[in-house]
Amino acid sequence: MAAISVSSLTAALSSLSFSSQIAPKSQNLPFSRAKSFPNTYLVNPHSLVVAASAATVTSPVDLETTNLEKYIKSRLPGGFAAQTIIGTGRRKCAIARVVLQEGTGKVFINYRDAKEYLQGNPLWLQYVKVPLVTLGYESSYDVFVKAHGGGLSGQAQAISLGIARALLKVSENHRVPLRKEGLLTRDSRVVERKKAGLKKARKAPQFSKR
Repeated sequence: MAAISVSSLTAALSSLSFSSQIAPKSQNLPFSRAKSFPNTYLVNPHSLVVAASAATVTSPVDLETTNLEKYIKSRLPGGFAAQTIIGTGRRKCAIARVVLQEGTGKVFINYRDAKEYLQGNPLWLQYVKVPLVTLGYESSYDVFVKAHGGGLSGQAQAISLGIARALLKVSENHRVPLRKEGLLTRDSRVVERKKAGLKKARKAPQFSKR
């Protein structure tokens, strides 16, 4: 009986050792699945690269604006401050720096065509051209403008004053005709500030007795 019990114990121990050897192999199964996971994840970057390349395609409008900006910078070496025929105009809160160069009558505002920048408004375009038309130079000079502040109406009138002041540097004889048309006068009218207790600068709330 003792021999049988010893043999049965050794058989039980051998079965336990066999099961202990199987257990580590079963732990490797989830690790093999983790290896296959990055392969499926690598499919997405290719689609992202294609989408990014499609998004970075420049439109014809952007190309036109960049080419126009390069053209203007090539016409103005050293920037606006380095030019000789220059004038500064102001109207309301708008300030315009104007440069004149011999050309065919093109007008560029903030590296854009004047008609596009001023939204095709005929009155604003007329403000810009009045000083040149007065002296008969509408097709003799190209106008380059940097404008900021205020609205488009104020900027157009500031450009008009800037062109008139720049024309004085071409010749002092231009002063009499420009002064006669009132193109050298700085229009100092601005919006009056709002007062406390009033709705606007002077408009008061309606009086109510009761």
